[in-house]
Amino acid sequence: MESPKKIAHEIGGVKNDALRFGLHGVKSDIVGSHPLESSYESQKKSQEATKKTIIAHTYGAALPLKMDMDRQILSRFQRPPGPIPSSMLGLEVYTGAVDSFGFEDYLNDPRDSETFKPVDFHHGMEVRLGISKGPVAPSFM
Repeated sequence: MESPKKIAHEIGGVKNDALRFGLHGVKSDIVGSHPLESSYESQKKSQEATKKTIIAHTYGAALPLKMDMDRQILSRFQRPPGPIPSSMLGLEVYTGAVDSFGFEDYLNDPRDSETFKPVDFHHGMEVRLGISKGPVAPSFM
């Protein structure tokens, strides 16, 4: 008996599925949203690298490795995709991000915007389980 033939779900990749994820812009992949954003990210990475070298010189080479492993473990704890997003409180406490004061603390939360598309629970779980490919949820329109 002949096996059923399958037609590929996407042509040119899942990111090009305009009906499911909206129109995709190339500019956001190439350039950050603001010039200061790239300098902020590079400064943040260099600060973390300096902190790791100081910890390695002070406490030994094993502690930065243990800290990276703990960070990876804490970054995996997430709620299923749905209306309530994962807060990642354990990771924020571990990295010290709880003490930072971001724009979402004094401006509106981007998830409350009218242009924000809600997360498709079924597609998000399919992506998480490896059944489907593509981003879990579309971002802003």
